[in-house]
Parts: sequence; structure tokens; C-alpha cells
Amino acid sequence: MIRFPDAAIGAVAALLTFGLGQAVLADPAFIDRAGALPGPQIYAGDWEHFVGGGVAVFDCDADGLPEIYAAGGSNPARLFLNRTAAPGGQIVFAEGDGLPALTGVTGAYPLDVDGDGQLDLMVLRAGPNVLLRGLGQCRFADATAEWGLDPGDHWTTAFAATWEPGHDWPTFAIGNYVDRANPKGPFEACDVNQLHRGGAGRFEAPEVLAPGFCALSMLISDWKRNGVPDLRISNDRHYYVRGGYEQMFALSPLREYGEAEGWPRVKLWGMGIGSRDLTGDGLPEVMLTSMADQLLQINMGGGVMQDAPYEIGTYATAPYKGDDGRPSTGWHAEFGDIDNDGRDDLFIAKGNVDQMPSNAIHDPNNLLMQQADGSFVERGGVAGGGTGERSRGAGLVDLNQDGRLDIVVMNRRAPMEIWQNVTEGTGNWLEVDLAQEGANRRGVGAWVELRVGPRVQAQEVTVGGGHASGHATPLHFGLGQATSAEIRVIWPDGVASDWAGLAVNRVARVTRDGAALRIE
Repeated sequence: MIRFPDAAIGAVAALLTFGLGQAVLADPAFIDRAGALPGPQIYAGDWEHFVGGGVAVFDCDADGLPEIYAAGGSNPARLFLNRTAAPGGQIVFAEGDGLPALTGVTGAYPLDVDGDGQLDLMVLRAGPNVLLRGLGQCRFADATAEWGLDPGDHWTTAFAATWEPGHDWPTFAIGNYVDRANPKGPFEACDVNQLHRGGAGRFEAPEVLAPGFCALSMLISDWKRNGVPDLRISNDRHYYVRGGYEQMFALSPLREYGEAEGWPRVKLWGMGIGSRDLTGDGLPEVMLTSMADQLLQINMGGGVMQDAPYEIGTYATAPYKGDDGRPSTGWHAEFGDIDNDGRDDLFIAKGNVDQMPSNAIHDPNNLLMQQADGSFVERGGVAGGGTGERSRGAGLVDLNQDGRLDIVVMNRRAPMEIWQNVTEGTGNWLEVDLAQEGANRRGVGAWVELRVGPRVQAQEVTVGGGHASGHATPLHFGLGQATSAEIRVIWPDGVASDWAGLAVNRVARVTRDGAALRIE
């Protein structure tokens, strides 16, 4: 592991704490709301459902409350409609029936494919994938053939999307795991991945992304902040064994980055990707989950990522409770400000693959709270939510419009969990719901910058990452003690808006209006 020298550690800590208030907040607290569901949802199945198990969180009936589409593996996937009565109220869900019945679902990602203002669903499966068109009021129809998407017949476990310049339809990156048709498998039998570019109202024939090294997560991100998004793929060493590595692809022209371009060949049991600018320099850091070490990479600029120092507290190598000292297995990783103190925290879903004896069996999920010095401290044991199930996908989302991030967790062979954030004394907040006219209505690829005094928080609108889980919900910013903020949007085409003032503690609907922003 590469470690920063002491001076670099100090510099990172200074960036992480720049401009923050020093108010001491209560420990995070969550209440178990699994009973809010009309019935338990379990991600079940054998070999082809050892991995996957995702959730898609998105508002499909335009009431401001996000729904949950939950994978089931060998069980049916289900849609849960958010019926929470009032902002801050107890979370409640009802069963939804407005979509095709599907089994074999490993995960799903919401996005507006055709720019009609309705969110669609890309459904990943062990078997042919399905693209569901949103019809409004949480009703969906299978548009896979109509929209020309080759469904394949793979074991699909990863997904990312973006809008390339000059394209009205998105480009999909689809990641496949072990090649089920290879009789020499499963070891060293990783399947290839595919790139599906959007054409004129439908998708073109897929391009092969090879070599494939058993992808478990993908993210398309402008990680260099040069206006050019690239595709990162995190791969599972358990099945590529020796020949693979973490990958980065340029999209146009399509090519893989190599060591000569500064992209080192990192090998790990890659499972999930989380991304967020933690240092305040506008460049996104990246969290890679794995068995044992969970690897946080600090973005040094110029295409250089450096492993965070061990002292930062994010490696989370073993369970933090119980006497099982065997390595942890990390899956979904997601950043979000749990207590709204202006510092992003980190949730990691943990769980043994099945009964892998070399790794911890009862492995509680991590809730790593960022401290004033930039380090992270485990609070899962006091917050609630640190169950020992085989967790997989997850989502940090505000389910009841109170400005506090709640947690949804999908488990393998155990019921899905919902945890309502009831942390006391949280800071101020803003949620930003972005929109523009025409294609790419939700501004995928845009950067939203929120300025409080001299400090700027930056978040990128992406589709992908996590582990088989995505959400299309407003971007959430914790503001600490700040009572006002300014916002600027750098749109996907590189046009930057003027700065505009915002009141706090609300969801701001921000629409592109030339060089200005229309805020509701």
C-alpha cells in the first residue's frame, strides 16, 4: 500500500476541514423501518446470485417521495411505492404493480433514456437484460426491443451511463461477470463487457469492451475535470485470478488506458465503486470495496490517484463488533452527509459471499463518519443498521423529505432493510434536483457546486457505481451551521452558469436557463 508522507497527510486533512464549522453533533441514529414494507423482500438464489442484489431508488409518480425497485434474484423483483404521509414522518411503502414481472434480476439503475421527463429503468439480470420505459404514475413497459437494446444473455452485474457529445440518447456500459457458457470456468472464465451507444431514437449494435475481468461495478465520471468522462471498471480477482486488474477506458475513441499513461495495474477483489470530492479541490476521490481492505484513492489531479493513508480510517478491514477477526467483504459503497455537518460520511454494505470460510461470516455494515480532522470513525455500532446479514446493494437517500439521508440495504437470503435517519441536532441542508430541456433531461455529467463562504462542495451527476444499485434523486448537501449558500452548475457541455443564491433546508428545483439558473 502506498502511504502519503506526513506532510501530505496534513495537507489532505487541511483540505478536508477547510471552511467548516466546529459544532459537535450527536452520534448518528437510525430506526429500523423494515416493517414499512408490505412484506419482506429477499434476494435469493444460488450460484448466479452470490453477487448482485441491488436497489433502484427514484420518484416515479412526481410526488417528491422516492420509490424503491428491489432485485429478487430467484425471487420476483418488486416495486415499492412511497406513501409516507408528511415530511419527516414515519416511512411507509405500498406494493406497486405497474411493471412486468421479472425474476433473475441482479440490480437496476433509473435514468431518463428518451428525454420525455419520465424515469426509465435499466434492469440487470442473470439472463437477458430488460429496459423498462417509464409511462408515468409508476407504470412501466418493456421497451428493450423497441429501443434496439441488445439484451444479451449474460450474467450482468455492472452498469454505467452517460450522454456523449452530439448524442440525444445515452451510452450504456454493461458489465458481465463469469461466462456461464465457458465449460472451463468459473476461474479464469470472465465474460466480456459491452458499450451500447445511443443513436437516433434507439441503440446501436454493442461494441465489445475487452478484455473482461469479471466486472462487479462501473462508473463513468469526469474524474480529471477536463470535460471528458472516462469509464472505470472494478473487477473481481477471485475469478480472474491472476491476469486481470482494475480498468479505465476512454469512450471516444474507445480504448483502454495503460500504465504508460499513468494508470497502474491495481489488482483487488473489486466489488463496488463510490465517488465524491472529499478534499474540496473539485476532483472526485474514489472508494473501491473489496475483501479485506476497502481502498480509498485520493485524486491528486492530472490523472493521478494515490492510496489514502491507513490513518484516515476508511480501510475497514475486519468486523468492528463480535470476535470474528477474519477479513470483511465490502460491496456497495456510497458517500453522503449523514448528520449534515458539511462533511461527507461513508456507508459500506458488508457481507460474506455465501459461506466463504476465509472471510467473516457476520459482517456488520460500516457507517464511517468524517471528523473535523478529515479522518473517519466507525459509528455503525451505535447508530443502528449494523446488522450481520450478507448485505449487497444499498442506497443513501432522503425517503421522507426531512433533509436527512436514510439507508436502504438489500441482503442475500435475508429481508431488505430500511433505516430511517432520526439523528438529533443535524445541520442545515440543501437538495438539488437538476433539469435541462431536450436530451439528457437530468443533466447526467453535470457538476453542481455549492459555495458557503470560501468553501465549495462539488458533486457530479452520474449513473452507475455502487454495487448493482443506483438512484435518481436530488443531490444532497450538508451545510453545517450555514444559513445560506450559492450554487453554480457546470453543465455536461461545459457551459458554466452564473452563481445564484439559495435558501437552505429545502429541495431546490434548478433548471438551465441560458447562463442563468431558474430556481423553484
